[in-house]
Amino acid sequence: MPQPSSRHLPLDTVNTTSENTLFGQIVQSTFIPPWWAKNRHIQTIWPRFFQRRLRVHWHKERLILPDGDFVNLAWAGDRDSIATSRGLVVIFHGLEGSNKSHYANDMAANLVQQGYVAVLMHFRGCGGEHNTLPRAYHSGETEDAWFLLNWLTELYPNVAKVAMGFSLGANMLLKLLGERPEQSILRAGIAISPPFKLAECSLSINQGVSRMYQSYLLKSMVNNLVDKMRTIDYSDHLEIDDAKARSLKSFKEFDQHVTAPLHGFDSADDYYTQCSAINFMKTIATPTLIIHAKDDPFMSESVLPSEQDLSPHVRLELSDKGGHVGFMQGTPWRPVIWMQKRVNQYFQEILRE
Repeated sequence: MPQPSSRHLPLDTVNTTSENTLFGQIVQSTFIPPWWAKNRHIQTIWPRFFQRRLRVHWHKERLILPDGDFVNLAWAGDRDSIATSRGLVVIFHGLEGSNKSHYANDMAANLVQQGYVAVLMHFRGCGGEHNTLPRAYHSGETEDAWFLLNWLTELYPNVAKVAMGFSLGANMLLKLLGERPEQSILRAGIAISPPFKLAECSLSINQGVSRMYQSYLLKSMVNNLVDKMRTIDYSDHLEIDDAKARSLKSFKEFDQHVTAPLHGFDSADDYYTQCSAINFMKTIATPTLIIHAKDDPFMSESVLPSEQDLSPHVRLELSDKGGHVGFMQGTPWRPVIWMQKRVNQYFQEILRE
């Protein structure tokens, strides 16, 4: 008999998952925001602009892809001692992100302190260096990540590997795991603040105060495109020039005129349908933890999956507060990122099994 959807139950009454359960778990997160950071915009913005970055030494490496293009990797931790480390954590950043993004830098520093080696893959064109082909990256581009994982397996076949993604990178990781349920490279995955349903997210972030996030990110996306168009001929790929690019006012418009035609989709809606993580989580066979907040300003609660959308290997820990890739506790002067502690706990549990 099918279980009722957790969407219609208080989170603390949702049944836990057993091996015989057909669906995943949706449970109340243990995250509780401090009195001063209950607002979703404070949770989202404060770690980015006001929190001091943790120190971590990065080592860059270029990985050549099968089509001749490249992605830049950023390593953190003692790679020479990777065989005796706790394991290798592969990190996928968010939209227009890099190893310098606050969440990626500080998570890597935290992981190194815990005894892991971490490697962040910059998506094509990210990290301050344009890639060589017209194509870029998007929420559903999993082939580069899959190539990286296999490359890492060849280098370090006996090292335990786990992966984590933030925002766009979280959506991509969930899609990859759902596309490849047979994969045995990764022992576990963590997805933090994934958009789940791209179409709904494109609508939510184009409303109210959330538009400031869209404007900030869209400006970077357009500037990178225009700059890249000065050295690469896009005439066979896009019907767009500098002026048209700068006239784009929303993610939906950008995806309609750039992302979709550049990556073989019929339209923005086609791209959203084919690449939303919600359509892939039912087939995930890798232990996967999702950390998400109901008040995420990049999206609305309409994107949230039900238990029926999740495989028995997926656990969604949902909090009322937390913002987008926030989950901040502590004081205004000494904030603490709770999700780092939760990540440490989860990976420790998985790798101990």
